[in-house]
Amino acid sequence: MKALVIDGATQRLTIAAKNDDKIFTAIYDIGMKQSETLIPAIDFALSKVDVNKSELDYTALCVGPGSFTGLRLTISALKAIELAFNVPVYGLSTLEIYAYPFVAANNNIPVLSAIDANKDKFYAAIYNSSAEISLEEGDYETEFLVKKTEEFDTLVITGPDSLKLKAEVMASNKTTRIISAISNFNTTEALFAVAEKKLAAKIQPLQDYDGPVYLRASEAEIKHNQN
Repeated sequence: MKALVIDGATQRLTIAAKNDDKIFTAIYDIGMKQSETLIPAIDFALSKVDVNKSELDYTALCVGPGSFTGLRLTISALKAIELAFNVPVYGLSTLEIYAYPFVAANNNIPVLSAIDANKDKFYAAIYNSSAEISLEEGDYETEFLVKKTEEFDTLVITGPDSLKLKAEVMASNKTTRIISAISNFNTTEALFAVAEKKLAAKIQPLQDYDGPVYLRASEAEIKHNQN
């Protein structure tokens, strides 16, 4: 199977391409400079596995929550490929992707997946060992999440900002055992695996009208609504 996947939900941009068993991944710690890197990085990744855009079976990306800019850029890039070559685009939950390695391990330990949303909040969700959702994706106050963790004897905290949340939890919650907090890992395997599950289950790819998943209004929208 030939595919292209992107995680541009945070300041760490991941782009991966595959040609059957041949996989190439590039990770760019570039902050908010994705716009000048994204298209050349896509072309480079595809060239490393000898795949043309027209040959792709699918593309997939994290559709949110996450950076407003990163999500808009990545979804626009993949929809352009879809428009040009009729390649389906699959939208994946960012929080599900970050939780996937731990849920897939099937160790019966709940997983709290989190992204720092600033303003003393996190975008977060909690998944149990059956990949069912124990806490729906949301824009949660840090205090609420810390209190929520007390419901579990043991908990994995993951995501790019998990170390920050772990520190908050451990400062207040003395009962829950935090067995892992991974802040910086390669999401390539999860992106391909979750996308191909959707493909196998014949789940509909993104439609023309589908866009990024925002759990919070942008600063521009907030200012507009206040005027």
